[in-house]
Amino acid sequence: MEKLNKKYDQLQELYGSKSLNSVYGYGSLTPEIALVFMNPTKRNVATSKQWTGLRAQWLGTKEVWTFLWKCGLFSGDMLAKIKEKSPKDWTPAFCEEVYGEVKRNKLWITNLAKCSQDDARALPDEIFLNYTDLLKEELSLVKPKKVFLFGNQVASLVLGQPITVSTARKKKFPLEIAGEKYDCYALYYPVGNGRFNQPKAIEDIKSILNIT
Repeated sequence: MEKLNKKYDQLQELYGSKSLNSVYGYGSLTPEIALVFMNPTKRNVATSKQWTGLRAQWLGTKEVWTFLWKCGLFSGDMLAKIKEKSPKDWTPAFCEEVYGEVKRNKLWITNLAKCSQDDARALPDEIFLNYTDLLKEELSLVKPKKVFLFGNQVASLVLGQPITVSTARKKKFPLEIAGEKYDCYALYYPVGNGRFNQPKAIEDIKSILNIT
């Protein structure tokens, strides 16, 4: 994984903001589920060049953790601690605590592209395509039982075929990586501009995982 992260750092120089760090995938090394989002922005405290802690996804934010709690994949007690904190209160120790909960829930949280941006504007397919093989290598290292791909763009590029989430809900897509098959699902992007579709993403995840 360290070699892979070095490649992500090299791509940050090409495709990310020069003032920010890249952010990596992180979580359980034996996950039940890998969650694949789009790309990090400077809202993540780990993108700061002064940051000395864990460089994992969604640090210093609240929306994704609330979403995971609604899906039954994150502790309500930990979410309460997150909601009490502003971004500046996210210390390296607290980030480790949050991702300890991620590990306990057997999750691997990552983005397709690891190149941090100054804002949340959409990246072109051409940039994401530089990361698809690296993401597959990342998934082959942790071997999740299920892979949740958030948004049409991420799902289409990872699966190598046009995907429209609205017509692919709860449908299993096999993805072969290094001779092993992974069960993938295309889901509505649940945060940011996609937050209005969050209830559908929650519904689909609970149905796929048989969570009542």
